[in-house]
Amino acid sequence: MVLNESEQLHGLFQNSHHILIAFPPQDNGEAVGSALALKMFLEKQNKQVDIISDGFVVSKNLKFITETNQIHPSLNHLQKFIIKVDVSKAPIDSISYDVKDNFLSIYLTPRSGLITKNELRTAQSTYKYDLIITINAPDKETLGGIFLNNTDLFFRTPIINIDNRPSNEHYGQINLVKLTAAGSNEIVYEILKQDNENNITSEIATALLTSLIISTQSFKTANVNPNTLNYASKLMALGGDREKIIHQLYQTRSLSTLKIWGDALSKIKHYYNQKLVTTILTQQDFVKSGAEENDIIGLGEELITTAPEAELILIVYQSPAEENIVKATFISEKGRDAREILAPFNPTGDRQCVKMRWANKTPEEIEKMIVEWLKK
Repeated sequence: MVLNESEQLHGLFQNSHHILIAFPPQDNGEAVGSALALKMFLEKQNKQVDIISDGFVVSKNLKFITETNQIHPSLNHLQKFIIKVDVSKAPIDSISYDVKDNFLSIYLTPRSGLITKNELRTAQSTYKYDLIITINAPDKETLGGIFLNNTDLFFRTPIINIDNRPSNEHYGQINLVKLTAAGSNEIVYEILKQDNENNITSEIATALLTSLIISTQSFKTANVNPNTLNYASKLMALGGDREKIIHQLYQTRSLSTLKIWGDALSKIKHYYNQKLVTTILTQQDFVKSGAEENDIIGLGEELITTAPEAELILIVYQSPAEENIVKATFISEKGRDAREILAPFNPTGDRQCVKMRWANKTPEEIEKMIVEWLKK
């Protein structure tokens, strides 16, 4: 008998014990809320759940969501390497080890008899994860090092792929790709509702509602439809704290964040023929404002709101934490593939948003180089 999608999902959840949730590093907060909601929901079913996003640093205005400190920046301890020793003829009296010249030496001292290479066996444990859930990753490469450094894990483990982008490559065993959804939050809510709506706590509802508000820029984007408003209403009825979310996302920006955003907005350049808006931030801007790099998370969305006619957004800035490093964030708003547009600059990210970095360049040089490329 062929199982439908809902039954397949339920079966995967039931049979999985240690679940990995992964999302791309350039997430603006939408995937954070969806991932945390899933984690809290699955943990109520006594599942072990880890959330990983390559190089993740939580932005200040998202720390109010329950368990944001449980999102990790890297994937560690996937497998154990096992050394087995037959001690039936030579019981062990003591064990010691040292590391020298990048080699680990393990010393086994038998109480009696001899240990030879014939008594040794080696093995590897299986991967600790038996299910992977990806959120807002149109392809596995957009997960960055989480996938690129652990490709075997992703090929050997079942994947549930959650996304609303038309560019999604449907690489999962189950692909929950819903183009009409305003964000991954709507898809996650449907999963939780079908599995057991009684397990949706106020914390889970708040995480999902936060994600929904971010993905729709507080219900101002064109992808808002009656279903979106219906989901928001249901999440609020389940305990989603809208007032707290709005306060944390939009009314508690630190003075340093407001200053650095003000600097960025005051330096906007508009290239009308390319439908491009750019801005530059120097290390001096960061020092003057007291801001950190994660204070500019969300700045791209602000520039889109400021210049709604723009289809391409470019933010170039000197890293406040890395001397002589210049970084750039490039956003494509109207469906053009950001990776293809800036392919010569080796960008990382997805179709909508990519990031780049250079050493020993100035922000002005990088802006000029990219603008000249776009003009061509």
